[in-house]
Amino acid sequence: MEHLSVVAQGVSMTLLLTLSSLLFGAIGGIPLVLARRSRLALVRFTARALIELLRGIPPLAWLFIIYFGVGTGVIELSSFAAAVIGFGLVSSAYMAEIYRGGLTAIHDGQWEASDALGLSHAATLVTIIGPQVLRVSIPAAATFAIGLLKDSSVASVIGVQDTIYWASHESTVTGDAIVPFLWAAGLYVAMTIPCAWATRLLDAKLRKRVAR
Repeated sequence: MEHLSVVAQGVSMTLLLTLSSLLFGAIGGIPLVLARRSRLALVRFTARALIELLRGIPPLAWLFIIYFGVGTGVIELSSFAAAVIGFGLVSSAYMAEIYRGGLTAIHDGQWEASDALGLSHAATLVTIIGPQVLRVSIPAAATFAIGLLKDSSVASVIGVQDTIYWASHESTVTGDAIVPFLWAAGLYVAMTIPCAWATRLLDAKLRKRVAR
C-alpha cells in the first residue's frame, strides 16, 4: 500500500491534463469542422489535410516536437503546457470529425426550414443545428475522452508529473519494477470505468430521446 500513496499523487494531474486537452480539442474542432464543410474547395482540402496530419502523427511525436522544438527554440513552455497543446491539437482533429458526424446526422430539412424562416446560415448553425450536433456528439466525444485519458500517460516522458510519472519514480526509488505500475494500472481502471458507464447511460438516454 505504500506504493499507492505515491503513485496516486499523479491522478489529479492526469485528470487535469485530460480535461484541459479535451477542452482545447472541443473548441479547436469547431473551426476545423466548419472549414471541412466550407463551400470553397481549397478551404475544404486544407482542413481535411490538416485533420489527417494531426491524426496521422502519434501524440508522443507531437509532444517531442512542441516541447523540445517549439518550447526550447521559440517560446518557453512548461511540460504541462506542451502536453496540453500537443494533445489538444490531436483532440481538435478528432473532435472535428466527431462534429462532422453529428452534422451529417442532422436532416437537411432543418436547414431548408431555417432558410424559409429567413434565418441566416450562422444563426441557424448557432441556435438550431449546433445544440443538436453537440447532443448527438456527446457519446462519441465521451468515448474519445476515455482514450485520451489513457493516452495522456505518455506525457510523463517530457516530465509531466502524472500517474505514470509517479509510478516510474516510485519504481526507481524502491527498485520494484512491477507493483508501482500495477497500482498505476488500477488507478487508470478506476478512472476509466465510471466514465465508460456514464457514456453508456448517456448514449441510452439520447437514443430514447431520438426514438421519441
